[in-house]
Amino acid sequence: MLAQLPPMGWNSWNTFGHNINEQVVRDTADAIVNLGLKDVGYEYVVIDDCWSLRERDENGRMVADPEKFPSGMKALADYVHSKGLKFGMYSCAGTRTCAGYPGSFDYEFIDAKTFADWGVDFLKYDFCYKPRLAPGPILYNRMGMALKASGREILFSACNWGSDEVEKWIRSTGAHMYRSTGDVNDSFRSFKEIAMSQVDKLGYSGPGCYNDIDMLICGMHGKGNVANGGCTDTEYKVHFALWCLFQSPLMIGSDLSVCNEYNLELMKNKELIAINQDPEARPPMLVNGDRERPIFFKHLANGEYVLAFFNFTDHASDGTWGATCEFYDFGLTANSGYGLHLRDIFTGEDIGLKTEYMNVRVESHDCVIYRGTLEKR
Repeated sequence: MLAQLPPMGWNSWNTFGHNINEQVVRDTADAIVNLGLKDVGYEYVVIDDCWSLRERDENGRMVADPEKFPSGMKALADYVHSKGLKFGMYSCAGTRTCAGYPGSFDYEFIDAKTFADWGVDFLKYDFCYKPRLAPGPILYNRMGMALKASGREILFSACNWGSDEVEKWIRSTGAHMYRSTGDVNDSFRSFKEIAMSQVDKLGYSGPGCYNDIDMLICGMHGKGNVANGGCTDTEYKVHFALWCLFQSPLMIGSDLSVCNEYNLELMKNKELIAINQDPEARPPMLVNGDRERPIFFKHLANGEYVLAFFNFTDHASDGTWGATCEFYDFGLTANSGYGLHLRDIFTGEDIGLKTEYMNVRVESHDCVIYRGTLEKR
């Protein structure tokens, strides 16, 4: 069964936009392997919008732009597969894609079969130019059925930007992940607002169908299709940590040929990836209700827990400024006889058994994350 854990891979849109081409995809597949990203779980290489000609052929099929993809999509899929990776593409539930290329409205079964014939393993399915009277649930269900009828196992990535309370019905359409927000851009404000907008909706996400809060911007540094000033490396750390804590699919959006070492190592951080890929897939609880200095508590498999402190403000956070976590607020009372034995996942420091409350200093635009177990005092 697909998507038992949040899917991991790379998507072309954030950096390359309409400049996507065959060589970029081949080079990216090579990089995912050579940089060790495949070894930690990244497996999908996904082409976003702008890959096709503006018109279908005489048989009603989409046609790859021969200037951008001279070898054709089947040969490109074969190359990606030869690297031990999976190949993904893009279409749209409307009459056109967001960039104005042919959409799959009323062509769902033809397009799904075309993708299957090319060797596609992943379909991102957008929501632009949808006829006004065509309900979203029907359109996504139609493509869900078309993919299953195609004869190939294809992960279905729905992208309707959180419209129509998508979290309440998208699982019923056969989708394996669903975009629940607008587009991210390369800025601290963008990823913070996107993440916090989903805190109350994460309970709908789980094995088989995960809440996708958009692609990663780690390592973009203000360059690319969604550039908007960029972030510091520490801010990218916060971004990646939130995506992992929320168990969002992890789809890299940067140009791996120029991504710096800090962000490459960040996106390979096995401690954070283990949280993202935890098999119980339980949403975190917002402990303190503060959306500028949020504290999250999360159940993991095997009787482990995460306690995470974030600081979105421009000032360091200490006990005075709100980085105090009362254990009562996630259910661990003083007379329970238990505390949390915690380890800092970034430094590896064992901070021992903590009971009743914690004061944690968190620098501006930074985070501190602990993983641990319950122990008797």
